[in-house]
Amino acid sequence: MATLSQRAYRAPCPGCGAPVEFRSAQSTHAVCGYCQSTVVRDGDTLSRLGKMAEVFNDFSPLQLMASGTFDNRPFTLVGRLQYKYSKGTWTEWHALFNDGSTAFLSEDNGAYVFTLPTVLQREVPTATQFRVGATTAIQGKPFSVASNEQVSLLSAQGELPHLPALGASFAMVELRSAEGEVLSIDYGPVLAGAVPALSLGRAVLLDELKLTGLRDESAKEEKGRQFSCPNCGTQVQVSLATSKSISCPSCNSVIDLSQGLGGELKHAIQNEPVNPLIALGTTGQLLGVVWQVVGFQHRMGYEPDDADEHFGWDEYLLYNRKRGFAFLVDATDGWSMVKPVTGAPVLNGNAQSARYLNTTYQRQSSYHAETSYVAGEFYWRVERDEKTFNRDFANGKSLLSQEEASSEVTWSSGTKLEGDVVAKAFNLSGKQDLFKRSDAQPLSSASGMGCGTIIVVIFLVLFFLFLISRCSRCDSNVENCSSSGTRTSSGSYGGFSGGGGHK
Repeated sequence: MATLSQRAYRAPCPGCGAPVEFRSAQSTHAVCGYCQSTVVRDGDTLSRLGKMAEVFNDFSPLQLMASGTFDNRPFTLVGRLQYKYSKGTWTEWHALFNDGSTAFLSEDNGAYVFTLPTVLQREVPTATQFRVGATTAIQGKPFSVASNEQVSLLSAQGELPHLPALGASFAMVELRSAEGEVLSIDYGPVLAGAVPALSLGRAVLLDELKLTGLRDESAKEEKGRQFSCPNCGTQVQVSLATSKSISCPSCNSVIDLSQGLGGELKHAIQNEPVNPLIALGTTGQLLGVVWQVVGFQHRMGYEPDDADEHFGWDEYLLYNRKRGFAFLVDATDGWSMVKPVTGAPVLNGNAQSARYLNTTYQRQSSYHAETSYVAGEFYWRVERDEKTFNRDFANGKSLLSQEEASSEVTWSSGTKLEGDVVAKAFNLSGKQDLFKRSDAQPLSSASGMGCGTIIVVIFLVLFFLFLISRCSRCDSNVENCSSSGTRTSSGSYGGFSGGGGHK
């Protein structure tokens, strides 16, 4: 644990008499660890405001009094805020540096952002002035509005610099830069007549913070949650604490968990199941990290100028306790793996290219997307008929994708993978041929392809072009003029509803 240089203030809880400690002079509120009373500090006087709801167990590896370093500055986690918004929940950990200054470590589905308090040289605009997807200048630097959500406080622990009223709704706006910076504008203090709180930071990995005092993974409760499927009555097991949707293993219905298990569960029936090539629950090592397959979705898309021509691909939702979630994408032209990025790539030339972290990516495709089938668990709420608009970019094997929903724009980056690498990672080398895709090797290097074979291929290509030209002028009243297509392998982050994620 980091050694704090300033003296802590301790006084009896007004609710139960147990000691309540304030380690930071900037902390105005605390939650008693014994009776859950919300305590406010005014000088040397503590007053009880009410009782705080207990924090829900999100199986986070973090806990109060865990310590680490950020930019070579030791800190200790002394407080915790759990928030709720339309797409899920996330946690803000109050970090206290040795010199008495504070910061926040945001945790959202295994992704982490470390931010420091900041101020603007002008008045902070109202939340309604920030339109998702728009670009605005902050301190002379362009930022893109990534999200604008109404949020509310679910629970809190420890000591905190401010504490919104429990359950009260307020705005939270997030902006991102092309350099990977995150600027959060918290309008919670406005409820108490104060100005919005701003913080600026970047994405971090837990290993980078050199944290100690983490929760013992072996002590994690493994009982999970069970409930009866509202469609067929089969017992459904929920493994991840943050899951907002799950499919029934018996009837394949998609069940909404966003309102908890106590009330009536909404569900949607899926009539045509799709069997994933990699089974749910399978564990494999990709890019040096051990991942578990927790979800699967089959997606459909179409280009803006041709709504009749649909193409499909598969996405596997992968999970690692310290790395969060990633997506393994299986498309006709190859495999790829992508993860959400913190930051906002800059679109150039009528969105023909995008620049991120000093790298330029060329656009490969743009299309509308939706999900036609899901299986497993998802950290966002899967909704039927919700659509997104996607753009895929590439620079060699490096990939970048944008997905735009009604209230959020999400970006992901990743890399192309060879099919045999994916098969080997999940111990499926015996089925290696099933993982081969059209990008496996160039035409001229295919085994056994001589001149005669090449001539046949050229003839087939010319015949295919003839069919296309004929289809373009066929009469749909007397002939079947439908066609199918493919898409790039970069994949769009977040699946069906954009995935969400405050950070």
